[in-house]
This record gives sequence, C-alpha cells and structure tokens, in this order.
Amino acid sequence: MREKIKFTLNGKSTELETDTSQILLWVLRTELGLTGTKFGCGVGFCGACTILVDGVAQRSCGMAVKEIEGKKVVTIEGLADGDKLHPVQKAFVEHEALQCGFCTSGQIMNAVALLKADPKPNRKRIIEGMNGNLCRCGAYNRIIAAVETASKEINGGTKL
Repeated sequence: MREKIKFTLNGKSTELETDTSQILLWVLRTELGLTGTKFGCGVGFCGACTILVDGVAQRSCGMAVKEIEGKKVVTIEGLADGDKLHPVQKAFVEHEALQCGFCTSGQIMNAVALLKADPKPNRKRIIEGMNGNLCRCGAYNRIIAAVETASKEINGGTKL
C-alpha cells in the first residue's frame, strides 16, 4: 500500500509517496536516483549500503522505508558541502583508500558515523569500528590511514 512519508534527506525536507514496506536501499536508488548507496550482500553484512540515519550508521538493505519517517537520512551524495569534500572523503582520496570503489561509499559513511561517536579514536578503535564493512580489494590499511587522517583534520590537526 502506498503511503506518504516525510523525512529529511541530505539536508532537504522530503515527502515521498511510496510503498513504505519497500527496502530503503531500493527506494534511494530507484525512486530518488541516489545510486551512491550500493547493493552488496542484501543481508546487512557487507556494509556497501551504509547510510546515516539520525547520525548513526545503518544498513539500508535491511530497513523498510517506514523506519525513516521523521528522521534525518544522509547518503554519500549528501556529505560534501558543494565542491568541498567532507574530511573523510578527502582523506580517502589522499590515501587512495579504494580500488574498485564499490564498498567506498559504505566505508566512508561508516567512518563518518565512527568519528561522530568517537572523534579521536585510536587505531584499535578504528579497526573495531570499521570491522563491519567489507572490502574485496583489501584496501584496509589505506582505509584505516584515511580514517586516522580525517580524525586529525576534524580535530583541528591535533595529534591523536
């Protein structure tokens, strides 16, 4: 059954009429054209579909659209401020923390949530916090380095 749902998407008030039992990932990609969020495993294991819901990393492949009613949703498309990349995006570029790029948006979104919850994580905490996002190319060391660099930038360049 189609219903209207209201939420904030990438900083903009959004109203959508859709089947609210649909999986959020597919609504983002097909109805809203936000294809940066990827389909990986479909069961919330790999992290390719990670978005932020009220600032918390969530797997969009396991969420029904009705779960975002009244919430703030951010996808990879909503991180940059115009042409200015988010510090995590910038650090991923600087560290070449990607190869094929398929997992990258999920990795970045997870890292943003991690740094929001823990702005100065040590290396062990970064590894633990990023553990749920899989990278088939094996760019893990570069991903960790990127998160460390982003943390320093977010914290005004202070040493961790």
